[in-house]
Amino acid sequence: MNQDVRPSVAAEQLVGRDMLCFSHDWSGDPLSKTHLMRLLSRNNRVLWVNSIGYRTPTVSKRDISRAFRKLAVAAQPIREPEPNIFVLSPLVIPAYGRNWVRALNRLLLQMQVKRAMRKLNFQRPINWVFNPAAAIIAGTLGEERVVYYCVDEYTALNGVSQNNIGELERQLLSRADLVIVSAERLYRVKSAIHSNTHMIRHGVDFENFRKALEPETQIPEDLRKLPRPVIGYFGLMSSDWFDVPLMAHAARSIPEASIVLIGKVTMDMSELKALPNVHILGHRPYSSLPAFAKGFDVAVIPFPISEATLNANPLKAREYLAAGLPVVSTAIPEVQALGQCLIGQDREEFVQKLRHAIQSPGARRQISESMRPHSWEARLEEVTRHILKIGAE
Repeated sequence: MNQDVRPSVAAEQLVGRDMLCFSHDWSGDPLSKTHLMRLLSRNNRVLWVNSIGYRTPTVSKRDISRAFRKLAVAAQPIREPEPNIFVLSPLVIPAYGRNWVRALNRLLLQMQVKRAMRKLNFQRPINWVFNPAAAIIAGTLGEERVVYYCVDEYTALNGVSQNNIGELERQLLSRADLVIVSAERLYRVKSAIHSNTHMIRHGVDFENFRKALEPETQIPEDLRKLPRPVIGYFGLMSSDWFDVPLMAHAARSIPEASIVLIGKVTMDMSELKALPNVHILGHRPYSSLPAFAKGFDVAVIPFPISEATLNANPLKAREYLAAGLPVVSTAIPEVQALGQCLIGQDREEFVQKLRHAIQSPGARRQISESMRPHSWEARLEEVTRHILKIGAE
């Protein structure tokens, strides 16, 4: 067995415990929270609380549809989609600007979460808070520890009330026993407020994405038939995380390449849809991503440069690399910190780096193996050491 996938000495001491997790919806694509909680659930029980929101809802069709889905799911009992992971879909008002709304949400959440804890007989849980909106009840649930795991600068995201979410995050920072951040810029800000802040960069689902290099992995038909080279992307396509004009410029500049985009779309993509060499394939199951990666010649991270992305640590960077792919990215500090990706400081250099990468296309086992030490198991060991250190003080 490889050293990085053995149970760690530190993680072995978190056994038979109860864990709370306030995060995104369990049904969404696996993110850092999902990977960590799945590992913890091997030896502990996890009560996963689906998203209580932090953006102000609009009257858009998408937000209205999501609200109705939330109402329908909230009526369902606690479910166990995987062993030891119990999912609660609470009913809350997705707004936190008014004091009476916060008070009502606090009451609603406490009632629903405590009822679930009683049903599951949860005792003195460790509360892993990935969503700062959960500040309204963090520390009021009989927790032994509160861990704020911060992976984004939430005040910089589109559709978020900077004042409201900023105030909630300050409350959470004041109540947390431990703060974990995933990026250097986040560390500089949060450590100035909370003395027990530690930077632990993201891990990668290495064993999953290395499948891109295996002979038995088959490239999906809708990708295999496209002209090469293939410049590929997978992930959310929203105004926060995807630069449409940049990718349109790349598609026009390298017309012989097929631009393949995989993932959920929540923004206007008409500029890209109009280009003959751009192929928007939509959302695909997480388990299929290594097969798509096998069909990429180069992978891209076309993040717009903003306060949100400058504080981000894209999971896809390590996922692409674990698949053995050359990677071209905009100038995101945490991607640059990896030291293995080609960086375009502006759109012309981005295209230049793409042209360079497609001269030597395709996956390489050496690139993939460089990600082996960055497994989520290794990251959980780091976090666990910090949690146990609190208990020893």
